[in-house]
Amino acid sequence: MIDTFSLMVSHGLILIALWRLLSRPDLDRESMLPDSMHTDGAPTDAQDGADA
Repeated sequence: MIDTFSLMVSHGLILIALWRLLSRPDLDRESMLPDSMHTDGAPTDAQDGADA
């Protein structure tokens, strides 16, 4: 019975943490990303070291 209880508690805490992470308001906002970071991973002109 102790084994079942410890499994339930640990999995319950994982589910609570997952629920709280998914309910964060900044999870789906790409406007929160820094200007130098793009969604496609391509470097910007400031990052590639080109002197213009």
